[in-house]
Amino acid sequence: MVRLGWKERTVQGGPATVQQLTAMFKRRPDTVNQPDSAQAGSRWNMRRAVRIAKVGLVLVLVLAAAFGLLFVITPSAGQATSIVEKIAAEHHISYPGPQVPTLFADALVATEDHRFYSNPGVDVFAMMRVGIAKAGGRQDQGGSTIYQQLAKMLYTPGGGGFASVTEDVVLAVKLRQTYTPDQVLRMYSLVAYYGHGYYGLEQASCGYFGHPAARLTLVQAAMLAGAVNAPTFDDPLTYPKQARARLVHVLSRMRAVGYLTPSEEQQALNTPLDLSPVRGCG
Repeated sequence: MVRLGWKERTVQGGPATVQQLTAMFKRRPDTVNQPDSAQAGSRWNMRRAVRIAKVGLVLVLVLAAAFGLLFVITPSAGQATSIVEKIAAEHHISYPGPQVPTLFADALVATEDHRFYSNPGVDVFAMMRVGIAKAGGRQDQGGSTIYQQLAKMLYTPGGGGFASVTEDVVLAVKLRQTYTPDQVLRMYSLVAYYGHGYYGLEQASCGYFGHPAARLTLVQAAMLAGAVNAPTFDDPLTYPKQARARLVHVLSRMRAVGYLTPSEEQQALNTPLDLSPVRGCG
């Protein structure tokens, strides 16, 4: 028998040893003033969730206010047509030019912005994907919509910093609100650079293939739509291997989004570009 304070404890079989008493007290539940850990944890999680929600709300309000301010101070989207006309004149391009051929429009949308007809000017999902990729130290193919690319060509050419990118985002939304998708595609095709000194779709079609854009074949339209991403390196006359690789990518994207069947994609891959030895449509 062992005396512990005012009470005595015994261990079956004889006096308790120190080791037995230690084990006994470890097993003994302490029910006096025991806090409800489950409830405490639940309350802590609730407080944390509330704090996170408050911070998130503040961030949303700040971003909304900043976007609203930028919406006011950035140029008007109504200036876009006059800027396009000026650029066209500088490169001796007829303005407003012919309609964009469906084959080219499909190839461009599939490659550069497959949610072009439904997004509000920016692609939130693509921007999140790019942000996650950069945070993880990975490269991403990019998240700029056709509207953002047009905004950059018209308003911030040569810019690449955070301020320019932010301005392009706001202007892209303005362009989406001001013009129809067909009008945006027409402006885009008119001012884009296609490599080898060719500006504008019509000039590029005549220069590379010797005929107007209205007569572009599927493989030719896909090549030109792919060239706008990196016109210097995807020039089929100067860098045919790089241009071919880009063409394969464009056709695969057209199949992926439903513009081509697998058999049509394969047929296009087997079709020659028919580059013209003569510069121009004349």
